[in-house]
Parts: sequence; C-alpha cells; structure tokens
Amino acid sequence: MNRSRKVSFLICIAVLTFALAGITDAQIAAQTTAQTSKPPLRWWKGNLHTHSLWSDGDDYPEMIVEWYKGHGYHFLALSDHNILSHGQKWVDAAKSRGGMQAYEKYRARFGSEWVQQQDENGKLMVRLKPLSEFRHLFEEPERLLLIQSEEISDKFGKLSIHLNATNLRDLIPPQGGNSVLEVMQNNVNAVLDQRKKTGQPMIPHLNHPNMGWAVSAEDLARVQGERFFEVYNGHPIVRNYGDADHPGTERMWDIILTQRLAELGGEIMYGIATDDTHNYHAQGSDKANAGRGWIMVRARRLTPESLIAALEAGDFYASTGVRLKEIRFDGGRLSIEIEPEAGVTYTTQFIGTRRNYDKRTEPVG
Repeated sequence: MNRSRKVSFLICIAVLTFALAGITDAQIAAQTTAQTSKPPLRWWKGNLHTHSLWSDGDDYPEMIVEWYKGHGYHFLALSDHNILSHGQKWVDAAKSRGGMQAYEKYRARFGSEWVQQQDENGKLMVRLKPLSEFRHLFEEPERLLLIQSEEISDKFGKLSIHLNATNLRDLIPPQGGNSVLEVMQNNVNAVLDQRKKTGQPMIPHLNHPNMGWAVSAEDLARVQGERFFEVYNGHPIVRNYGDADHPGTERMWDIILTQRLAELGGEIMYGIATDDTHNYHAQGSDKANAGRGWIMVRARRLTPESLIAALEAGDFYASTGVRLKEIRFDGGRLSIEIEPEAGVTYTTQFIGTRRNYDKRTEPVG
C-alpha cells in the first residue's frame, strides 16, 4: 500500500467513526484537517547566548531584542550570568556598563512613560524590566520568540566553566565540583533534573571551551547528557582557533565525536554558533558584538518545544555567514546545498576521522 492510499484509508476510518457518533460534516472536516495538516518545515534563525545589563552586557534588554528582531532573527535567548530577569533590579545609569549613552538611547526610543527611573542620593537609578514585562512588545507568532535562559557561570580553581541553560523555568546556581569534568557534569545534571521535574523542554550547552584553556575535548566528550557545545563563540577572548599548544574548537569537535562514537558509545555532540553578545554601542574586533554567530533550526513551529526537538534531532546548522538551502542525510550520505551570494566562491569540506585511527592523546605542541 502506498503512502497516499494509507493516509486516505485512515481518514475514511475516522469519518466513518464520527458519522456513527452523530458528528456533523463540519466537525468531521475540522477534525480530519487537524489530523492530516501540519505547518511546513522551515528555517528559523536564532542566537542562544546574549547578555544585557542584568549582568555584564552594556545595554537594556528591550534595546537588544529590538536589534535582533530588526536583523531578521526569529528567536533569542537572553542568558545573563547566574541570574534570570525576574523581580526588581535597578542600575546606576551613569555607572552602568553602557553609561549615560545607553540610558539616553533607551529613553529616546521607549519614552519616559516606559522607562522607570528615580533619584537615589543624587544618582539616576533605572529599573531593568524583567522578561515578563517587555516580551509582549516584541514577540509575534512565527516572527519572534524570546526564550528565558541563564549562563551558569561556574569554575574549578582559576578555570572558568560556563554552560548555558536554554528555556529554563527556575534559576540554577553554579553546582561546583572537584574537577573540570565534575563541574560540567553537575551543572548539566541540574538542567536535566529541572527538565524532568517540570516537564518543560530545556537544554544545556557548554560555552567557549577554550576560554582560559579551561575545557579539554577529552573531558567534554565524557559529560553524560551534554549534546551541544559552542564550536563558535563571537567574543574576542574565547580562542576559537586554539594556538600552537591547544586545538581549535573545530578540531575539538572532531576529537569529541570520535571518542564518543568510537570509544565511549555515547551520543553525538552537536556544535552551535553564538554571539555571546556584550557590547551594543562600540563596534570592533575587540568587542563582543551582535550578529557574528547563529544557528538555523529547521522546525515546523516557532516554539521552544519545536525548536528544542529539532536541535536534539540534529536538524539545524551553525553559521557565521553562509546560508544553506538544504541539508540532507539518509543515514549513509550527507549532502548540502548552499544559498549563494554574488561574487562569493565557496569551498565545502567534510571533516571526519578514518577507521583504525591512532587513539593516543597527547598535547598539540
């Protein structure tokens, strides 16, 4: 039986059942349409790593969201350090990271009725709006989704170990641990435990592994339940490309996949690209600016549930500029189709590890 005939047969059974129950023709039509029609798969562009004045970014969250929406993003995770944008938080406008420049732009854009401010012993204090108060200004079905997130900022000794938790419900404090691996594992477990307890889809991903040379590929490969890491991060201090003694993040990705799939019997680790945006006023290679790295997720709906399901299925790609029309994988063959730009030449490389590889690990330098 071919697929079209099978679908028709199932619809006929449904119609017969409804008729026997006294259901009207209109109700039958509505029910069968709901059962058989789905929104088409499409690509959604988003950034999962963004900072604001709630931690160490230099702009107000509404200004940040407006930039991303205006530049064609469909989803944005606001992920400040060890905090969710809940409750009351006031900043000194002059001493905040954005200073009076950020305040004046914010007030000019949103007006005195929206901006809450007060004088405190001669200081101009401005209230940061929580996500729940401003999301209605920007969110639109199938146009923009804002996702509550957190950068869980932990450490082992002097090594900074950060993980983003996307679509969190409740704040997760840094979990600590007795090794780099244990710190990562404890924080991943905390995210997955909250997901299990709440039933809300959420995912952890490891941030900038080469920042401070904190995380090795070998350690990251062994974190159970961690399926994503930043193969590209747009912050200028994170050392995406490694050095003479440390592999770059693309090489780390190959090591992680090889160890997981060939030696550890683990799950695929997916690479994502993010902005890790902090700086919204001054532009430059020494600034953490917006628009440097993103992911394109193929899903039917612009919801956290649909996006996370697609991410976990690997139906997405990370980019710093190239756009793809199509990605196809049939279990044995991977193919891509690039959306070309005029005057641009493209080189495509498929990188992997051959069978019978040398399993020894040793320093790069």
